[in-house]
Amino acid sequence: MNDNWIVDNLNNALATWNGKLTEIWSLVSQSPETFKGGTIWGTIVNIHQALQAVSYGLLILFFAMGVFKSAASFREFRRPEQALRLFIRFLMTKAAISSGMEIMSTIFTICGGVVSTIAGNMGTLTTAAATLPTEIVDAVEAVTFLESIPLWLVSFLGSLFITVLSFIMILTVYGRFFKLYLFTALAPIPLATFGGEGTSQAGKTFIKSYVGVCMEGAVIVLACLIYSAFLSSGTTGLPNTGTTAVTLVWAYLGETVFNMMILVGLVKGADHVVKEIFGT
Repeated sequence: MNDNWIVDNLNNALATWNGKLTEIWSLVSQSPETFKGGTIWGTIVNIHQALQAVSYGLLILFFAMGVFKSAASFREFRRPEQALRLFIRFLMTKAAISSGMEIMSTIFTICGGVVSTIAGNMGTLTTAAATLPTEIVDAVEAVTFLESIPLWLVSFLGSLFITVLSFIMILTVYGRFFKLYLFTALAPIPLATFGGEGTSQAGKTFIKSYVGVCMEGAVIVLACLIYSAFLSSGTTGLPNTGTTAVTLVWAYLGETVFNMMILVGLVKGADHVVKEIFGT
C-alpha cells in the first residue's frame, strides 16, 4: 500500500456517498408505475384487483353494521333522508373501491408535484458533492511511510463509516417506495370501511397515512437541500496549517461523518416528521 491508496480510498467512499445522494433524487421523483420497468407495479395492480372482490363483501358487512348502528328503530330507518344518506354512502364507497387505483395515483401525483416544486428551486441533488479538500491530498502525499501507517487506519475507518451511512440512507428511501406499493396493493380493504359510519375512521386513517408516505419524499428532498447548501457554504472545519496529516484527516472525517449522520437521521426520521404534521 502507498499514500495514494489512502487518497483513493477516501475518494471512493465519497463517490459512493455522492452516488447514493444522486440516486435519492431519481427515486423521489420517479413514479411507482415506472420503477424497475413497471414489473413490480404490474404485480401490485393484480393484487389490488384481486382484493376488490373481497372488499365488496366487506362493504356490504360494514354497510349493514352502519345501518343497524345509525337507525335506532325501523321507523327511523324509513325516513327518506336517512335512507338516502345511507344509500349515497354505499354508492360512494363502492365507487371508491372500483376507482382505488386512480385515487392512489392521484394522491401520489399531487404529492409528487410538491416534491417537484421543492426540487425545482434547487436544481438537482448533485449541485454540491462531497469532495476531498486539496489540503488533505497534499498533506497525505507529503508523509513518509511510517507516518502513513496511522493514516491507513483512520482512512479505513472513515471510509467504512461513510459507506455504511450511504447504504443506510438509500435503504430508507427504498423502504418508502415499497411502502407505497404495500398501501396501493391493500387499498381496497381500508376503502371498504367507508361503507359504515362506525368503521369509516379506519379509512380516513389509511388515506392520511398514505398521504404521509407520499409526503415523505418532500421531507427527504428538503433534508438533502439543507445538506447540499451546507456543503456549498465551503465550511470544511479543518484545523490551522502546521498540524499533522493524521490530525487533518481525522478532523475532516469527523466533521464529514457528523454532517452525513445528520442527513441520514433526517431521512430516516422523515416518517416521524410527516406524522407530526398530519397528526397521524
